[in-house]
Amino acid sequence: MKINVLILPGDGIGAEVTREAVRVLTRVCDKFGHQANLTEGLLGGIAIHKTGGPLPEETVRLALAADATLMGAVGLPEFDNVAPEKRPEKGLLGIRKVLGVYANLRPVKTYKALIDSSPLKNHLVEGTDMIIVRELTGGLYYGTPRGISGEGDQERGVNTMTYTRAEIARISRMAFHLARNRRKKVTSVDKSNVLETSQLWRKVVVEVAAEFPDVQLDHLLVDNCAMQLVLNPRRFDVVVTENMFGDILSDEGAVLAGSIGMLPSASIGDRKPSGAWAGLYEPVHGSAPDIAGQNKANPLGAIGSVAALLEYSFGLKEEAAAVNAAMEAVLNSGRVTADLKPAGAPATTAEVGQAVCEAI
Repeated sequence: MKINVLILPGDGIGAEVTREAVRVLTRVCDKFGHQANLTEGLLGGIAIHKTGGPLPEETVRLALAADATLMGAVGLPEFDNVAPEKRPEKGLLGIRKVLGVYANLRPVKTYKALIDSSPLKNHLVEGTDMIIVRELTGGLYYGTPRGISGEGDQERGVNTMTYTRAEIARISRMAFHLARNRRKKVTSVDKSNVLETSQLWRKVVVEVAAEFPDVQLDHLLVDNCAMQLVLNPRRFDVVVTENMFGDILSDEGAVLAGSIGMLPSASIGDRKPSGAWAGLYEPVHGSAPDIAGQNKANPLGAIGSVAALLEYSFGLKEEAAAVNAAMEAVLNSGRVTADLKPAGAPATTAEVGQAVCEAI
């Protein structure tokens, strides 16, 4: 298979962890006989420095031409106080819109080698294995009207949470399809006791569930779900929710794995003409400029994103499993970066990437 992937290294440690992810992608393609066609583009702060904007037109062209996009984190402290439309993060929102990705998938899995790294007690977190499916293109982040107006005591901010039936149905179907290949359970999260948007959300999810009689559906209010994630994380298989709730809950779920550096993510859209699912893949951690350039960032979240890319965009489940198995072997070996608190001297970013390649 020809695997056409755009690489967007991004800012801070993004470039370092993405470099190791690309090494792993190249290695797995070589092993399984695929042709990896890789191009590179600019996104975020580095794009602002080089082109004046966070999402250059050339990057848009390359993203539309590629079958999938692998990216690092974006964001630099020097842009913290500039207008929102001029910040690096605007490039991330922009490329999501360009690619039409509407489902953000965040796997949360507790590895035995890292169970002591979680702030939760071992008996609570052991065996956790879930996917949080977050709707990515609607809700408060995109709804209108929005903005700040008025002066003095009458100055006010407005954001609008809005969803259509079609938006809710397509993200729900994505969750149910994923559950069919897992433990066949979907938990839909809303705030239907207060919000009309959530009342429509729950109504549509129930209707979609009828198409999947083999999958169990339950509902949780978002505040209760936040509590259950720390009280009984093993109860969850596939969690589906709207944009802002998903943003918050998936970061809460990140601590279950022991380090945010471990977590990949996938943002999926519709099929491309090539037959591949449009996808944007990235680790969930930030650009961590305080450790950038020191070769000590954990690349496993980025490498896990390669596994997700192979599985979701290209349907290469065996290749994805090989990457995941190699990651687990490296974790068990203790050859890991400092954030995972190894017994001996911590490995560098490059050493962890090399170890994964060797284990494939």
